[in-house]
Amino acid sequence: MPVGGIGTGGFAIGADGGLRQWQLQNVGNHRGELPGTFFALRVSQIEPPLDRTFVLQAPAEPGTPTPLVNDDLVPDWQRELLASHPGVESTTFRGLYPFAEIDYQGLPVDVRLTAVNPLIPLDVARSSLPVGMFTFTVTNPSDVDAHVWLGAAMQNPVGHDGTTPIDGVTGRGYGGNTNRVRRENGWTSLVMDNHAIDPLAPGAGQAVLAIDSVSAATLPQWQHADEFLGFLGSRAFYVDSSTVVPHGFDYQPSGPAPTFEPSGPGRTWNGGVAAVLDLKPGETGTVRVLLAWHFPNRYANFVQFGPPNPQWGPTRFWLGNAYAQRHADAVSVAADVASSWESLVADTRAWTSVLAESDLDDEAVEHLAAQAAILRSPSCFVTADGAFFGFEGVLGASTVMWTGDVGGSCPLNCTHVWNYAQAVARLFPQLERSMRQTEYDVMQAPEGYLPHRVISPTYLPQLWDKPIGGPVEPALDGMLGSVLKTYREVRNGAGLDWLQQYWPSVQRLLAYVRDRWDPSSTGVLRGVQPSTHDIDLCGVNSFMGTLWLAALRAAAAMAELTGSSREEFDELFERGSSAYDKLLFNGSYYVQVLDEGESTDYQWLHGCLADQLIGQWWAHQLDLGYLLPRDHVVSALRSVVAFNLRTGFDGFDHIYRVFADRDDTGLLMCTWPSGGRPAVPTRYCDEVWTGSEYQVAAHCLWEGLDDEAYAILRGVWARYDGRRRNPYNEIECGDHYVRAMAGWSVVDALSSRPGTWPLLT
Repeated sequence: MPVGGIGTGGFAIGADGGLRQWQLQNVGNHRGELPGTFFALRVSQIEPPLDRTFVLQAPAEPGTPTPLVNDDLVPDWQRELLASHPGVESTTFRGLYPFAEIDYQGLPVDVRLTAVNPLIPLDVARSSLPVGMFTFTVTNPSDVDAHVWLGAAMQNPVGHDGTTPIDGVTGRGYGGNTNRVRRENGWTSLVMDNHAIDPLAPGAGQAVLAIDSVSAATLPQWQHADEFLGFLGSRAFYVDSSTVVPHGFDYQPSGPAPTFEPSGPGRTWNGGVAAVLDLKPGETGTVRVLLAWHFPNRYANFVQFGPPNPQWGPTRFWLGNAYAQRHADAVSVAADVASSWESLVADTRAWTSVLAESDLDDEAVEHLAAQAAILRSPSCFVTADGAFFGFEGVLGASTVMWTGDVGGSCPLNCTHVWNYAQAVARLFPQLERSMRQTEYDVMQAPEGYLPHRVISPTYLPQLWDKPIGGPVEPALDGMLGSVLKTYREVRNGAGLDWLQQYWPSVQRLLAYVRDRWDPSSTGVLRGVQPSTHDIDLCGVNSFMGTLWLAALRAAAAMAELTGSSREEFDELFERGSSAYDKLLFNGSYYVQVLDEGESTDYQWLHGCLADQLIGQWWAHQLDLGYLLPRDHVVSALRSVVAFNLRTGFDGFDHIYRVFADRDDTGLLMCTWPSGGRPAVPTRYCDEVWTGSEYQVAAHCLWEGLDDEAYAILRGVWARYDGRRRNPYNEIECGDHYVRAMAGWSVVDALSSRPGTWPLLT
């Protein structure tokens, strides 16, 4: 499960109790490691004699590799640690994002860890804290006193570039690192700095490891795990925690006194803290640990789309982080979190309780709560000026063969992919509003169209009259989606003044679409229509058609709100709705009809496209009514499920990427139930995208097709049930792919109040 706030980066906690996937330094790196970072436990009893120290991590269970997935990878240093030191026998993981609970088996005492990063819908600031909060609950099940040391260890990460491998304490960017002890307000902290690094370097910053005991034992600077585990084992055999007094530092009496010198070139220090609990039989105690970080220097460290710009040379474009504007350093973060720990946890619990106590079943609650994990992964960030941006995902195992596995995937603010994402708009509507403002204030060309990607920083020239990529020309579905998302933002509280400000931009956008794709005002779009499938659709098709019809309905509603005339939009809608239904409905579902001379390459023709009614899905969310006859809509949805939902992929020919295999169930993007598959079919037709699956499933729920909806959802959730794929990482072109946030529309559909956020009623 990822642990981190909105735009802060973070790390992940595995079901085995290990911490990995370190991504603190403003760059996505799913295989990022931070050696020397772990939890440990020492348990002592006088009679019968017992004195043992354990690493709080279970050995990795052997598994079968899954295509395009690396969430199962355990860092070599953790395997070596468990090979040389006792771990726990096994663990039990329970997750309701953002809470992860781990019970450790095979210990002399009962230990449960609860890890969380605060998630409080509508409160961006408190949901953007760069911190991991850990509560260890320890119970003594024996009939004799137990004395427990809970240790937390962390490597000083300041200076590292966040991408290159770290060998022990050696890594690129290290050198000049120090760990100093700070005791204040009932907490003991190790403050981790780097005094040799340029303050503007990407790796410049600070980290803090803290434990809620002012008298905690500390080993500020060490290199090998043996040192910290030996230090833990050398604590006094019996310590009454009520009589311990604060002390500057601790070290093994027979060893040398610790130094606080900066680390040498290319090297850093590990540091550790430990708190003691003396537990009588049946007694329970708790220890809280926090891990805070502060890396303010986000740069445009990703390859942007469009033509090369050699004139930029080696220039680094600074973007910054909004979270770093709220706190001066990691010490400030740690102090804030420590003083407000109870309220942060309580308000986060209040949110998860809304889901847990709803009518949703447990499986739905678990998976739909995880929608917010995508927002709080490196797929998204908020710059120093407060603007919200999103990649399509994080480069990883599903992209390594194309664009590598480090960094953000397909930058930036891709309109046609974000068309599917609904979770951000529901949980933090101000962030999606920021995206609309970027679209109209920055991205919109003088002619009125919207390129489907933004260049960052936004003062640079945008992608006007230039080839973009994915697809080459500005995506039509992205433009239509921006109209729909604008109306969504209005309904989510943007306000009439905001709409009045951007209504002229919406009008220019729609005028451009009409003039280019429907110059005769027939209500039907024709010609080359660049799409989210990274190709150009042609002819008349319901994928673009229903988005167009929904956009016209939304425009009519916004026109009325602004006091403008809605007549033109209504007339276009009526003509278009009738024409699309007449031209495309084949008695079962909606097909594609090409105009004379148009190539069949990358088209689907008489195929059954999963997303053929995506505009109707939008219409239900925005209360826009039916775009096409309801009976035809229901027939088409039933056909999509009947023809495209497949169980068992052994022997299936995956042309591009494998998102479902073996005995999985998944909804194929397109099938040809009556034959006629083009020699060059629509791209990605043989793939399974969770974003499209959620879109179709939610639409089925709105139409009362519960069996069809749950057949799709059970298939998705079985694939991502934690055995072979991670329920907190639904992939497509990268990890934590934002299209998957279409899943939140399932919550809307199940709420029986489409488009209404429950907490606002």
